[in-house]
Amino acid sequence: MIVSARVVSVLIVSSVSLSVLSLNPSVMGGPNGTVRLFCGEQPSVRDGVDSDRVVSVLFGTDVERWRSGWDRARARPPDREAVVDVNAIARSGTAASTQVVPNNGLAYTVLGRTVESERVFDAVADHFDGVPDGAIDVVVDDLAPVAAREGVDSAVAFVDRLLERFVGRVGRISMGCSFEIPVELLSRVGARADVVVGPDAEAVTAVERLSREDPTTFGYVRRHWVEAKRGIETCDRNYPQSKQVHAALADPETTPRTLGATLSGMVTLGALETWGDTVGPTRYDLTAYRPKRTWALGAAIAVVVSDD
Repeated sequence: MIVSARVVSVLIVSSVSLSVLSLNPSVMGGPNGTVRLFCGEQPSVRDGVDSDRVVSVLFGTDVERWRSGWDRARARPPDREAVVDVNAIARSGTAASTQVVPNNGLAYTVLGRTVESERVFDAVADHFDGVPDGAIDVVVDDLAPVAAREGVDSAVAFVDRLLERFVGRVGRISMGCSFEIPVELLSRVGARADVVVGPDAEAVTAVERLSREDPTTFGYVRRHWVEAKRGIETCDRNYPQSKQVHAALADPETTPRTLGATLSGMVTLGALETWGDTVGPTRYDLTAYRPKRTWALGAAIAVVVSDD
């Protein structure tokens, strides 16, 4: 790829299949907050960027809207930016070409929908040639479209491969995680980040309080909140006991007892309520279930765990 030495290229890649990437759970974040995950309705990933040389990977944002968003995050866009746009759709059969906008420190290349997934990382790597380690930040706008198109495992594999290739070479990697993202992906990617910025300060406070005041219950919630959420949303009863929620799960990791402890913690955290006063086992009021609160609590758990 040939571009001016005064600009960083923007690569536009359409309909990239990520399924060929191999999942490597051992790949973790880097030192000193290198890997940052931003959670929220519109993740504020630009807040994690302080470099004037940036490579941005776009899964849910077009180039024009992405570039204008820099003005809301900082005084001006980076001096040099490469945008790997996996959101755009190129016409099938169109030859690859490079577009350069020198006045804006911007250029972009459209490769088309048949490009191999590893080309995304190769294109990012092109912009590190001859640049000192730590001088470039990498930004991923949102992982939710990746999971929606290719599945959770492929989205996690994308993150693992990104970290494998660029931790140690970048200043920071900032990734977005919007509310549309599956909770399994939030949990798994959050475990790979050095810093998680949550969407809800009150949810973080509630999780920290539970961790401090009832560490045993917090441990159950931390480990099993994803499965508890799935059980709640699968159960067809309005006021079930924990064993009935558990029975709705396919291939559960929890037992009825550990799931019950997790559900109890979710009640304490305000995602769920109990039903009435009974002398028998606790019944949970699934009509009062708050899915957005549960999502926010999951992000808050990732924040608290990443701070430990």
